[in-house]
Amino acid sequence: MQDFLWGNHSSLSEFILLGFSRNAEINVILFNVFLFLYLITLLGNGLIITLIHIDSRLHTPMYFFLSVLSILDMSYVTTTVPQMLVHLVCKKKTISYFGCVAQMYIFLMLGITESWLFAIMAYDRYVAICHPLRYKVIMNSLLCRLMVAFCGFWGISCALIYTVSAMILPYCGPNEINHFFCEVPAVLKLACADTSLNDQVDFILGFILLLVPLSLIIIVYINIFVAVLRIRSTQGRLKAFSTCASHITVVTMFSIPCMVMYMRPGSEASPEEDKKLALFYNVISAFLNPIIYSLRNKDVKRAFLKVTAWGKAPE
Repeated sequence: MQDFLWGNHSSLSEFILLGFSRNAEINVILFNVFLFLYLITLLGNGLIITLIHIDSRLHTPMYFFLSVLSILDMSYVTTTVPQMLVHLVCKKKTISYFGCVAQMYIFLMLGITESWLFAIMAYDRYVAICHPLRYKVIMNSLLCRLMVAFCGFWGISCALIYTVSAMILPYCGPNEINHFFCEVPAVLKLACADTSLNDQVDFILGFILLLVPLSLIIIVYINIFVAVLRIRSTQGRLKAFSTCASHITVVTMFSIPCMVMYMRPGSEASPEEDKKLALFYNVISAFLNPIIYSLRNKDVKRAFLKVTAWGKAPE
């Protein structure tokens, strides 16, 4: 069974990841840029997780989901960026067949989980703004954990479908993937078989895993905006809109590039455009998330000042 799933009829034992450029000088510049982005991503998300853990005032559903998002982002970039950094400065740019399968699965699992987590976070904001008096009762600890488990279930199961449907195809050469990691659309271009069925599977799963959560988020925010407009206080309206603005920004940066990548036919894809899209929802999004959430969030700023003791935290 294992041989059937993972390429009993595939003659390739490894793939070559072409990355961004064959120019050594350009690769050195890219190495420094991506290393900086990666380290800041780990530092920023790690700091958010630490602050939420040690500050009791941040022990709320919203920050629980934010800490889960930070864990996903750190794992997400670590799945692809360290290997990309090595390939930027080394002549050997290969990845084993099973290494490619593992990277593809883990990347998809984390991305799908994050996509549904955004919908859960939107619902959390809806309850907080539209039902503030019942917020703690509705968004109790057990429900929050069940919601995260639900997101994880979709990630684990649907990533398996994506990966198996891609790697069950025969790969007989060439073995050069025009990408910086093993992403499904790029790998499928090397298959020695018709991939039209895979395009259909990708579209259907993309609809379920991207459009459905995004539609739920839109419906939730329409209800939130209607509720906010009923708030008489201008300050109250601004506070409510500010709370939602960070989430809307992050969702847009992640979801739109993902939909373009996974819901269009493979024949319409441009390798260079695919790399840029992948960078956006894999690296740039994870890099900006802690900046967007922390800069617009007084509670996070207060917790940071309290922990670092850089003066008195604002009340």
